[in-house]
Amino acid sequence: MKITIVGCGNMGLIYARAFLKYNIVSKENLLLAEKNETRKQELIKIDIGHVCVVNEKRISESDIIILAVKPQDFNELGLELKQVLTAENIIISIMAGMKIERIEELLQQKNIVRAMPNSPAELGMGMTAFTSSKSLSIEQIRKAENLLATTGRTVFFENENLLDAVTALSGSGPAYFFYVVKHLIDAGKQMGFDEATCAMLVKQTMLGSYHLVNNANKSLDDLIKAVASKGGTTEAALSFFNETSVGENIQKGIIKARDRAKELSK
Repeated sequence: MKITIVGCGNMGLIYARAFLKYNIVSKENLLLAEKNETRKQELIKIDIGHVCVVNEKRISESDIIILAVKPQDFNELGLELKQVLTAENIIISIMAGMKIERIEELLQQKNIVRAMPNSPAELGMGMTAFTSSKSLSIEQIRKAENLLATTGRTVFFENENLLDAVTALSGSGPAYFFYVVKHLIDAGKQMGFDEATCAMLVKQTMLGSYHLVNNANKSLDDLIKAVASKGGTTEAALSFFNETSVGENIQKGIIKARDRAKELSK
């Protein structure tokens, strides 16, 4: 297989390393297309693929071309890339908010996959939702899915509009968890712990809680009740959260993120 990654920032490099790790592509058949000269020199030093310009003729030989550029840079880069594409190339876009119709229009291509990964992809524990243009065959969709699955789990949606909600829920999701962890650690510091001790208590609690959610044959409400005994310490915190509408505001915030994703996709 031959693969091109256009735009080799953080996520582009995550995919490059994952493809090499799982022997999906050889270094000789992995093209890293980059416009920024400084970044090109950095990629040459890393030496994980052939660094090239965006309109490199060899790109046309790629089975898969991954668009990992910022959406605001796509108009300019797309015009250059269009010069070397063929009808056989499969395009996978991880540009947030960029609809398939817009990509088809600018690149004059039919075989488009739109995906939304998240940052835990760096550890191979990401969550990627994706959809595709109607012209792709089942075989082509599976080929794209096999690539996306190198960084974690995947889920396919027929309805492209759901990807705006995915962006808000799992795409932005890691930041919400980091936010909660940060404030748990800050609360521990207020109660007299040093930061290292706080971090250990909170991170291990988070890790163990994840495994309970993932493995226990109980609902989330039941898991909460198992910790929150009547009149106890946990109930005191949860009562305050409910009184100040913490849960409701979290939901409203995520819906705000979904609405912003919709705005960006127009």
